[in-house]
Amino acid sequence: MPKSSVKPADELTYEAAFKELESIVAALESEQRSLDESMSLYERGQALVKRCAELLNQAELKVRQLSGDEVIDLEGDR
Repeated sequence: MPKSSVKPADELTYEAAFKELESIVAALESEQRSLDESMSLYERGQALVKRCAELLNQAELKVRQLSGDEVIDLEGDR
């Protein structure tokens, strides 16, 4: 995928980020790449992992709110 058509990770849906992450993992496992290309793929993968985690955390928070479970602040405040 040309760099100009790559969306920033923070604009992707969970499904799109996860799909791209799967393709990066497959590419890194199956093909011989230069160190620079491998590092670029790794960095993109890290951004995608972060995006997926953020989206999952948001979904978990929403489910807790909708189900009436108490949400505990990460700082320890209630």
